[in-house]
Amino acid sequence: MGEVLEIEAADDDTHLDSGRRDDAEEVRNYRAALIFAAGAARARGLSLHLLREAHAILMDGVRGRDQSPGAFRVEQNWIGPAGCPIEQASFVPIPQEHLATGLERWATFTSNAHGSDPLILTALMHLEFEALHPFKDGNGRLGRMLIPLQLAQSGALSGPHFFMSGYLEANRDEYVHRMRRVSSHGEWSEWVEFFLAGVLDQAVENRGRAERIVALFQEMQHDIAAKTHSQYASLAAEFIFSRPVFPSSAFSVGSGIPKPTALRMLPVLRDHGILATVRAASGRRPAVYAFRDLINITEGRDVL
Repeated sequence: MGEVLEIEAADDDTHLDSGRRDDAEEVRNYRAALIFAAGAARARGLSLHLLREAHAILMDGVRGRDQSPGAFRVEQNWIGPAGCPIEQASFVPIPQEHLATGLERWATFTSNAHGSDPLILTALMHLEFEALHPFKDGNGRLGRMLIPLQLAQSGALSGPHFFMSGYLEANRDEYVHRMRRVSSHGEWSEWVEFFLAGVLDQAVENRGRAERIVALFQEMQHDIAAKTHSQYASLAAEFIFSRPVFPSSAFSVGSGIPKPTALRMLPVLRDHGILATVRAASGRRPAVYAFRDLINITEGRDVL
C-alpha cells in the first residue's frame, strides 16, 4: 500500500522498478474494484453482473488484461504449472457449457442463505467461486475480494474492510490442499475449519494494527505540538494520518493550515524524523514526504 500511495503522490514519477510498479497497479485496481463493488452490492446485492463489472475494473491495464476482462469464460481452463496441458493439470474446473448453471446456483446460494452463519456462508461462497473459476484470469484476486464483500453484505461487518490475503498467502499450500480435498474427498468441515482459523488469525492481527494506529495518533498529536509549538498541530496530525504519502504542495491545502505556517512546519517534521523524504524537491517538482510510522504499521513490516 505504501508503494501505491507513493505512485499517487509523486504522479508516477517514482524509483519503483517495473515489477513493483505492476504489483502496485494491481493493488490500485483492487481498491477501485472493491469500492465500486461495495457500493453496487448495497444497492443490488452480489449479482453475477456485478462480478463481471468488478472483474473488468480489477483487470484493467494489468496482468491478465488480455484475458477477456469482465466476461465469463467460454472455453475450458485449468490450473497447473505454466504451459502444462490439461492432462497434467492439478485442477480442472467445471466445463464451460455447464458454467452458467453453476454460476446461477452460486448466486442463488449466496443471496438466499438467510439465517446462515455469515462466516461459514462466506467460507463456502469463496470455495465454490474458486472451484467454478469463471474467468480466464483473475479468479484468485476476485475470489479474495468477495470475502469482505460477502461479510459486509451479510451484516457481519459494517463495511468490506477485512482482508485475508496475508493469511492465505502465508498458508498457500494448505489453502490449495483444503480446497481440492473438498472436490476429491468431500472434506467440507476441514475446509471450513481452515477458513475460520484464518478469520481468527487475521482478525487478531487486524485488531492489533488498529490499536497501534490509534495509539500512534494520540502520540503524534502531542509530539507534533511539542516539536512545532504550533496551534495547528492537531490539523497536521489529522492530515498525515489521512494522507500518509503526499507532495509538499498538498500539505497546506489538505490540512487547512495557512500556507506560511505549513511551509515552516514541514522541515520541522522532517528533521525530527516524523516525515521521511521520498523524493526531494527539484525545480518545479515538489518534495514528496511519507509518514513512516503509519505506513510501517499498516504494512506489518518496516518498509520505510
